[in-house]
Amino acid sequence: MFYAAEMIDLERYPIDQSGPARDRTISAVRQDLTRDGCAVLKGFVKPEGVQHLCREAESVRDRGHRSFNRTNPYFTADDPTLPDDDPRRAFYERSNNFISADNFERAGPLRVVHDFHAFDPFIRDCLQARYFYRYADPLADVIINMAEEGEGFPWHFDTNNFTVTLAIQNARQGGAFEYAPNIRSEGENFDEVRKVLEETSDKVVTLELEPGDLQLFLGRYSLHRVAPLIGRTPRYVAIFSYVEEPDMVGAPERTMQLYGKVLPIHIERAGLRADSFID
Repeated sequence: MFYAAEMIDLERYPIDQSGPARDRTISAVRQDLTRDGCAVLKGFVKPEGVQHLCREAESVRDRGHRSFNRTNPYFTADDPTLPDDDPRRAFYERSNNFISADNFERAGPLRVVHDFHAFDPFIRDCLQARYFYRYADPLADVIINMAEEGEGFPWHFDTNNFTVTLAIQNARQGGAFEYAPNIRSEGENFDEVRKVLEETSDKVVTLELEPGDLQLFLGRYSLHRVAPLIGRTPRYVAIFSYVEEPDMVGAPERTMQLYGKVLPIHIERAGLRADSFID
């Protein structure tokens, strides 16, 4: 049995107590999100909590879905009618391994963090979200991304508006998180995406996250990637997903790409997203 107090550093981040300390943390996170769509809470999970999470990840690593394919930043098919330099025609090798949400026990360490009564309200307050819901996808509300030597994740946008990640274990080298903040906040911005892909953009930020760090990221609007890993130690990152509408799930095609399976709920709700972005 695991408890939130042994996992989360509630002395450093008293997210379960109203007062100045919680308010200061929220204010700092809001400033970072406003500036560039990303905020990091260093050491949010205690070292012993990180050890529990590592063991849990190791115990289910063989249940992950490993995929190797070519994808563009929008996860769409090639369109030969577009110009050759259109970023929708820029395809890269993608290698990754996602351990879906249905592999984590309710009483396990990952779910204990996610289900802590103060966790969602804290994230909501940090995001200043009027409409705030857990991702309703039974395969994707909380997952672990596992990557091994030579693997990574090329430039892409997220399906979810808000993504919260927790670094669990780093590779020996590589695996840096790189992003271009808010480049499609007002809609698609193909020119700026092209600059990032061509490595001519001045907007790219690089983060070196450490185990236990909690990251809040507006990945629907910021192009981002994980650089390839070096060494035999796998990289584990937990991903907690939040959205602006209730009952949202992934599109069937995207779900199959990421998890290697689709549930009836994905077929039933296909095409019901309210936003106009092309993925």
